[in-house]
This record gives sequence, C-alpha cells and structure tokens, in this order.
Amino acid sequence: MRVVIRYFFRTLRLILTPFVLLSEKLGGGKPMERSPEKQKEVDAACEDLALYQFKTCPFCVKVRKQIARLNLNIEKRDAQHNETHRTELEQGGGNIKVPCLRIQNEDGSEQWMYESGDINAWLEARFGKPA
Repeated sequence: MRVVIRYFFRTLRLILTPFVLLSEKLGGGKPMERSPEKQKEVDAACEDLALYQFKTCPFCVKVRKQIARLNLNIEKRDAQHNETHRTELEQGGGNIKVPCLRIQNEDGSEQWMYESGDINAWLEARFGKPA
C-alpha cells in the first residue's frame, strides 16, 4: 500500500510541477521601480542575502514572486540538487526546510529565516518602500 501511495504522490507532483512553475512566470506583475541610486543601494543590501529553495516548492515560488515584485537581486541556492547548499542549510539553519533566507548581519553573524510568510513580511518591511 505504501508503494501505491508513494507512486500516486510522485505522479501528482510530476503533473503539477509545470503548473507551479508557470504560475510563477505568469503571476508576477510589474516589478517595483526605483531610482538608479536607490536600486544600487538595494542591490548592495541584497548581497548579504541568500534564499535556499527547491525549484518546484509552492512556498518557495511564493517567496520568489515577492523577490521579483520587489525587484531584488537575491542569490537563489538550490538545496534540493546541490549537496553543498543542502549542507550549508542544515549546518547554518539547523533544518533542511525551505524556503530559508540567510541574512548576513553587519557584525558577521547570520540569521536563518524559515517560513514563506515571515520571509515575505521581512522583505516587504526592509525593501518595500519605494523612494
């Protein structure tokens, strides 16, 4: 019975994956516009951020949509297929759970933020105000 259930969910995932990825591409909207100087400041701030994610995870798609909407240049790290990124996520954040935003603080410490809603709220508070 377990085998049947496992194959059912694998098949379901294979069927839904293109739709999840398509919704990311089509559901975006217009990215936030900033002055070139302000965008340069935002890009510099984004150098201290990295998103650990799985390509087809719906919660990761939710965060990537927010990143695109806010016009952020955040490095995306595939923790599903890249063993180095997976190990970094496990050692730094304590869990292999995505999405996870790694925030490098000015003092050199790191903050690992899980949960798509928390990540999106933090990104909105930090970068959501156009200048």
